[in-house]
Amino acid sequence: MSRRLRFRGEHRLKVDGKGRMSIPASFRRVLEAGDPDWEKDSKDNGNPGFVMVYGNPRLPYLECYTVEEMERIEDRIDAMKSGERKRMLSKIYSSGSVNASVDDTGRIVIPAKLRGRYGIDGETYAVASLNKFQIWAADRYQPTDAIEEDDLMDELPEDPMEWLDEAEEV
Repeated sequence: MSRRLRFRGEHRLKVDGKGRMSIPASFRRVLEAGDPDWEKDSKDNGNPGFVMVYGNPRLPYLECYTVEEMERIEDRIDAMKSGERKRMLSKIYSSGSVNASVDDTGRIVIPAKLRGRYGIDGETYAVASLNKFQIWAADRYQPTDAIEEDDLMDELPEDPMEWLDEAEEV
C-alpha cells in the first residue's frame, strides 16, 4: 500500500496585486502526488493541478483539494440518490469550484472575485486540514499557537487521541 501525502502546518503568505500567492513546498508535493496527470520534468504536465472550492457560503475561507481528492468527493456525490442533498452538494463542489494549477515559480493565482469574497488582500494563511488546505485572509485567521480558548477545549480529554475511537476503520 502506498503512502498518501497529507497537508500539514499553517503558513503566512503574501498575495500580490494580481492575486498570486506562493504555495509552500510541502503543499506542492501533496498537490503533485494528488494529480494523476502531473509528470515531473514534463513540459506539458510539469505543474500540478488542484481544485479551489468556494461553493459553501458558510465558510470564511477557500478550500483547496488535490485532483484525486476532489474526484473521490465527486464520486461519492454521484453515488447518492437524487434529491435536495445531492443537488446542494453538487452545487457546492461542482458549480462552486474552479480548476487551478501551480505555476513554474510555485505560485497560484486566486481569482479576483474570490479575493473579494474572502477579503484576501496582501497576506493570507494557507492552513492544512488533512485532505485539503484552506486559504484565509490573514486578518480573519487565528493561528493555532495563538488559540487560548476554543469551544471544544472544555471537552478535550487529556489524551485527544481518545476521540479517534469514534472513527471508522480505514
